[in-house]
Amino acid sequence: MKFVDEAAISVEAGKGGNGTMSFRREKFIPKGGPDGGDGGDGGSVFFVADENLNTLIDYRFTRFYKAENGQNGMARNCTGAKGEDLTLKVPVGTTVIDTDTDEVLADLTKAGQVEKVAQGGWHGLGNTRFKSSVNRAPRQTTKGTMGESRNLKLELKVLADVGMLGLPNAGKSTFIRAVSAAKPKVANYPFTTLVPNLGVVRTERHRSFVVADIPGIIEGAAEGAGLGIRFLRHLARNRVLLHIVDMAPWDEQTPAEAAQVVVDELQKFSPTLAEQPRWLLLNKLDMLDEEEAEKRCQEVIDALNWEGPVYKIAAISKTGVDQLIHDIQALLDARLEAIEENPEILEQEAEIRARIDEEARERIEQLRMSKRRSAEDDLDDDDFDDDDYDVEVEYVRD
Repeated sequence: MKFVDEAAISVEAGKGGNGTMSFRREKFIPKGGPDGGDGGDGGSVFFVADENLNTLIDYRFTRFYKAENGQNGMARNCTGAKGEDLTLKVPVGTTVIDTDTDEVLADLTKAGQVEKVAQGGWHGLGNTRFKSSVNRAPRQTTKGTMGESRNLKLELKVLADVGMLGLPNAGKSTFIRAVSAAKPKVANYPFTTLVPNLGVVRTERHRSFVVADIPGIIEGAAEGAGLGIRFLRHLARNRVLLHIVDMAPWDEQTPAEAAQVVVDELQKFSPTLAEQPRWLLLNKLDMLDEEEAEKRCQEVIDALNWEGPVYKIAAISKTGVDQLIHDIQALLDARLEAIEENPEILEQEAEIRARIDEEARERIEQLRMSKRRSAEDDLDDDDFDDDDYDVEVEYVRD
């Protein structure tokens, strides 16, 4: 299974059936009058959120989808059959965007949610509709209208309450293994996660939240280096971000420098996302003595001018993790209580997500244009394939 979080397709709703012109032709009924029936409406195009899907891979191979046309009207006042609607299944968390107008047509955030994106054409009228006392033999009919056609962009964002970000090897995958049943790959040598992982953290029997681990970002990610810039959009729906910093890095980069890299790249990618609630997690402190650990922690806090929550943890041994999990659950519970008292909070959050999405799309499109220009300098036009610059990697979700 390949993980594809973006796809471009075209959809077309069905055309409405034409009305027909017909007159009764029955024995012993001279001048029987008009009996042309109406056409049928064209089928519409819908999207439905399916919780059993987790990738847009199917839409990479089939790019055009069309609903059924309505049937033309028939004699004896028979109405044509309505065209069958087309329902396309997408993963929960998919946003449907009209690429011609940049309008967000649907944001499918709940399982089973159904949204119409293209209206089917209306039926034409048969000549029976035009008969009157002064027009006994009408020869007027109308044609069915064309269905809507749209060029669409599908964007998938994983749905999680908590998102993690940091450089490769900061310990994000180890953290998600420590707090949930998800089992992303970890090892004692340097490598980075290639795909978002989701884990459900259960604090009590009926209380839980979802945490997302995205591929690590590296310096220069906002200019296209590494994988992290592509997956940062998945943090748009998170309630709180956990910035994990490796306090015992394997390379020569200091923890303070590493922390600053992440903040800078996040700011370049989306200033609005950079302003969202973020907690600082200082990880792998079990590998340092107490004095050195305290020194490095203070250096990170000073470098970022940090005034938000700080948690000193060791994910592999779960040191300090329990309190962190408790505080996250308390934050999420407080948010739900606030929404009950003031439902307008949801509208405010929707506006923030829309701004993040817009900034993310603009940044990613800039990178694509830059890579396209670079490719045109190095390759003939016939050798260039836009899919070469889209990442397809294995997707794991436990």
